[in-house]
Amino acid sequence: MKANDYEGRRNISGERVRMKRLSMRLSQAALAAKVQTEGVVLEQDAISRIELGERMVQDYELWALSSVLGVSADWPL
Repeated sequence: MKANDYEGRRNISGERVRMKRLSMRLSQAALAAKVQTEGVVLEQDAISRIELGERMVQDYELWALSSVLGVSADWPL
């Protein structure tokens, strides 16, 4: 699969995920654990890479992140 870049980043939602995570006072490991309760396996290093824009976010991962962060699925876009 070809990785598309947008202004040097592989996703456009990482910064918003990071800001919401910090506002909820969650560590990356805690966020990863909560996402896993939604049935999606994301480790702390994957959360880090998403927030840095180094990793693409799959649609089902975005849904799980949105659910855990308490925002609509289109919020991170």
